[in-house]
Amino acid sequence: MKPIYKTPEGERLVRERYLAFLRYWPVPNQHHRIATSQGETFVIACGRSDAPPLLLLHGGAGNSAMWIGDVPAFAARFHVFAIDMIGEAGLSAPSRPPLNSEAHAHWLDQVLESLLLDRVSIVGISLGGWLALDYATRRPNRVERLAVLCPGGVGRQKLGIVFSTLALRACGACGRRKLSEKIFGRAPANLSSGMKAFLGFIALIHEHFRTRMVKLPRFSNHALRSLSMPVLAIVGDRDVLLDSAGTKRRLEQNAPKAEVVLLPDAGHVITGQTERVVKFLDAAQASRWA
Repeated sequence: MKPIYKTPEGERLVRERYLAFLRYWPVPNQHHRIATSQGETFVIACGRSDAPPLLLLHGGAGNSAMWIGDVPAFAARFHVFAIDMIGEAGLSAPSRPPLNSEAHAHWLDQVLESLLLDRVSIVGISLGGWLALDYATRRPNRVERLAVLCPGGVGRQKLGIVFSTLALRACGACGRRKLSEKIFGRAPANLSSGMKAFLGFIALIHEHFRTRMVKLPRFSNHALRSLSMPVLAIVGDRDVLLDSAGTKRRLEQNAPKAEVVLLPDAGHVITGQTERVVKFLDAAQASRWA
């Protein structure tokens, strides 16, 4: 198996920075290290233990640090489990089993069983959105509600960005910066110190981490029709990685309870939607928490 980091030193730098970020997790939390058939899985648990369970699945070339700004809103209503995906830049195992198989669903089964969770809601972003959809199509009875932001596997994956990625990465730090702006957009000039630190962390990951350069398996219409739970999908019309209009069309045509929001000025990175997601997830629990 090819290492997911370019060098052991690069892996050390990313992990140390990640651990430093976790010290600033904004709500009381516990860390779990769960043994699975794919290796160890790292999970951050927070929120009320008697609240409805919610899984958070981060995007590719990332880890659960991306939830630091949103987790207070989620933890106020749910028992939150932020999972570091296997094969990504977190603290879980470097295993990357085939995406077009039961492997990831079986891995999540093991994580849920260890956490004593039978039925959960899930929020996933990008690759995490693909994983959330993959699990929900294979295990619909275990998913209460599903919210995905710019998910892979539904609309067409744009291949032009792959060639841009290869060319820009060959240009060193300058190329990586331009690639980041192409995918994530240019950062505002008046960033907070915390956001500057986080963007520096993302740059560090992309400097040392081997991103998955694969075409995500697309879900068939039959698979999308198996999404019997309420689904909220939020996509950006200017996404350079995915065909958001195609994502909207296919989900609306096939998933019986899907609501799709197409944001006209958003790209692949979607921000400012936490309140919308919480309201959607909390709909079934509103009377309980009134």
